This record gives sequence, structure tokens and C-alpha cells, in this order.
Amino acid sequence: MARCFVTRPLPGGSLDRLAAEHEVDLWPQHLPPPPEALREHAARADGLLCLLTDRVDADLIAACPRLRVISNFAVGCDNVDLAAVRARVIALGYTPDVLTETTADLAVALILAIARRLPEGMAAVRAGQWQRWDPGWMLGSDVHGATLGIVGLGRIGRAVAHRARGFDMEVLHTSRRGGVPLEDLLAGADFVSLHCPLTPQTRHLIAAPQLQAMKPTAYLINTARGGVVDQAALETALREGWIAGAALDVTEPEPLPTDHPLLGAPNLIVLPHVGSATRATRARMADLAVDNLLAGLAGRPLPREYGAP
Repeated sequence: MARCFVTRPLPGGSLDRLAAEHEVDLWPQHLPPPPEALREHAARADGLLCLLTDRVDADLIAACPRLRVISNFAVGCDNVDLAAVRARVIALGYTPDVLTETTADLAVALILAIARRLPEGMAAVRAGQWQRWDPGWMLGSDVHGATLGIVGLGRIGRAVAHRARGFDMEVLHTSRRGGVPLEDLLAGADFVSLHCPLTPQTRHLIAAPQLQAMKPTAYLINTARGGVVDQAALETALREGWIAGAALDVTEPEPLPTDHPLLGAPNLIVLPHVGSATRATRARMADLAVDNLLAGLAGRPLPREYGAP
């Protein structure tokens, strides 16, 4: 029987399956364990089930001599020091696929919400500003027939493209495997939706030059990772009118402090990273995270190993 540290309670019954085979040390709070607590608990663990908000760096890994497998409850692993994991030959699992459709749904919801000014409309009703029907009030932008630029045509990007065709949108894409150059996509798209992983190459992929290359009537949608966008540049872009608006489900850092300058920018929607937040999807993610951990502790191949072909 191995010892597993799980950094948060998980939806569904997946942790019962883990506890049936191994000793489970569960962090009971819904906020992440502080770094010192993460280090203390993980140091005694053979398996670690962590979340995207848990920083698993080289120092933490070095402090965990028994660690054999890490299962990351996320579609990516940018919170994990991959070089340190490989050096120790620690198995690393993650939870792609099961959240593809749910995250794509949210990306389209953000496109509709920012284009049709839904948060502003809701706020106006509650503030008593809806006094009559005015032909010139609350005018937004059409989604049907518009051009959607998808940056990163992986699982989620393809799912968003599939949904966009239901709105008769023209779809452009750029990715490692082809498509159009990023500069052409930015110049031609009415909506730019980000779906690339966060890597050293994609950090601040969308910065001031890219935002200035977009149409002044275009919108930026980010359901990927906050670090893909230079948020200081985005704030300037919104205040100066380089683009029409932005809708973000991810930021850097997370959570975004309530006094962060970006939150004062106009024409902005910010959600608290809820791309995969449906009951069914989060339960499937928990099941896959536990499956990865159980397989690694048993010496079997992980069902979804990060970096595997």
C-alpha cells in the first residue's frame, strides 16, 4: 500500500476508489495548500494528485524522495517542472479529452457574451437603466457570418471550430501543424480564440504588437492559459481602443487580485477559470486523475501520460 497526497477534495466518488487501495492524505480545504504544507505532505508521498494551482517545481520534487507518480488534475502540465520529473523518471499523468466539449462550450459562450454585451445588459436591468426599448441602445456585434481565428487547433480548438460552423462563421486557424500565419489570422479575424498550451514559446504570444495587428472591431477570447496573453498590453489595448473587447476565463495570476489594473479596463469579461466546470466533466476528470495515479503506483502505463504520443 502506497501513500498518496491529494491536494483538494474532488467531485464524485473517485477518491473512494483510491482509498480502497492506498493510504490517502487529503488536504481538506478547497483552497490550495500553502507551499510549506504542500512540501510537508508531498515529502511523505509515493503518489501526488495535484491541481493546476499547485506549483510542483524542482525544489518540491527534490524534497519528495518516495515520489513515483504525479497525477495532474488539468488538461496541461505547465505547473509542473517537466525537466525535474524526467530526471527522476517520475510518471506524469494529466486529464485531457474529458473536458474538451465542455471547454469548447464555454469559449463559444464567451464569444456570444462579449459580442452581444450580455454582462452589461444584465447590469443595466439590475441598475434600473432599462426604461424603454431604444433602437440605438446596447448595440453589439454579430457572431453569425463573422470570421473566427483559432490559435491552437488541438482538441478544444477543433471543437470550437465545429461549433463555429453552426453560426456560419468562417474559420481561420494557426498551429504548429499548419494553417495561416498568426499575423494574417489576427488581421482577418473578428474573434480571436486562444487554445494553445502555455510553453516558453507561447508565453505572451499575444502582446502589444499582436493586439495592434487585430481589427479595432475584433474581440480576444482566452480559455487557454493566462500567460499566453500579456495582460498589461491587453489593458492598454482595451483602454486605447486597439480592439473592441476581451473575454477571459484564465488570467495570470489566478485568482486575479480584485485591485488588479486589468479589471478596470472597459469591455472586458473575466471568469474564474470555469472552462471545465460542469458536474459531469469535473467528475470524469477526477476519475481519470485517480486512474492515472493507480496505474502509476501499480507500475502500469498511465491511461493518459503527459508527453506520450
